[in-house]
Amino acid sequence: MTKTCEFITEDIEYLRHGERALKLRLYKPQGAGPFPLVVDLHGGAWGKGSFEECAGRDEVLARAGLLVAALDFRDGKDGYPTALVDINYAIRWLKSRATQLHTRADRVGICGQSSGGHLAMLAAMLPHNPRYTAIALPAGSPAVDATVRSVAMAWPVINPLSRYRNALRERAKGTAWVGDIPERQSAFWKNDENMIEGNPVLMLERGEKVSLPPALWLQGRPDPVHDYRDPESPVALNEPERFTAIYRKAGGAIDLLYVDQAARTTAAARDPIAAFFLREMAVAHEVGATA
Repeated sequence: MTKTCEFITEDIEYLRHGERALKLRLYKPQGAGPFPLVVDLHGGAWGKGSFEECAGRDEVLARAGLLVAALDFRDGKDGYPTALVDINYAIRWLKSRATQLHTRADRVGICGQSSGGHLAMLAAMLPHNPRYTAIALPAGSPAVDATVRSVAMAWPVINPLSRYRNALRERAKGTAWVGDIPERQSAFWKNDENMIEGNPVLMLERGEKVSLPPALWLQGRPDPVHDYRDPESPVALNEPERFTAIYRKAGGAIDLLYVDQAARTTAAARDPIAAFFLREMAVAHEVGATA
């Protein structure tokens, strides 16, 4: 990216579950704004990780002039749909503070890496799901929802059911990358029924009515962990092509960009995400919504 903004970071508690505090890390470009806001979600097979893992990507986004909020959220043994509840709340919480944060409630996008990419798309597709909107904002907060203008995914685990079964098949072969991925997935999802419910691929193939914001899928190659074919799929495509095809068929706009696997943590992978958000949220002023 040619634009380079100075930025500072700030860690803020956005939600509390009993004695457990959930924090986010803000990457704040210097200036008056308003800056488009990107909510960023870490990966970890729905079972481990923290917002600190988003730092490399978020620093690039901030230097490009984007306000970024990297989230911690419940996952692992807390189980589905806790992560979505926290993410949905965080989006609304940030929108309700748009003026203080030098952003606007109509200029919010979401991104994530690996399982965080799945959560980003699921949150974007179902911003009004009553299970996800379970926690109300504090009394007196502005009337905002969790809709987003755009979503970017970095090698997402878009289909938790097919990935779980693929990991088990690869474990049986002795494939090294599997590790404890099936156990992490099982701790969060609990059963196949939840992996079917919270599944962007199967939602679209079932013809469910969902939100379809402009999207970007950035995929490394070769990447057998995320770029594989589900043998139970009705089409002879790997999961990235399968999802992008059905997203477009449902009426959504999505780009699929491949990069060399070795370049996933370089500008080759991060600059396109920044450019995507700047492009998709540049026209936000035409919508007329303000914070």
